[in-house]
Amino acid sequence: MVELHAATWRRSTKCEAGACVEVTELGSEAVGMRNSTQPEIAIAFSVETWRDFIAGVRAGEFDQPSA
Repeated sequence: MVELHAATWRRSTKCEAGACVEVTELGSEAVGMRNSTQPEIAIAFSVETWRDFIAGVRAGEFDQPSA
């Protein structure tokens, strides 16, 4: 597994405000995520959990309800 301090973090090209979510691959079995304003705090997910999350985002599971 990649050490968090040595990881290459990526953020969305749509990030404009400076407070962005960053992600990194942690070897072949995990994905790390952190807030760019608090880079010392990170969480890790299994690749399977990450893929499920991304599928949910793409399917609109986390969209705000219409007013």
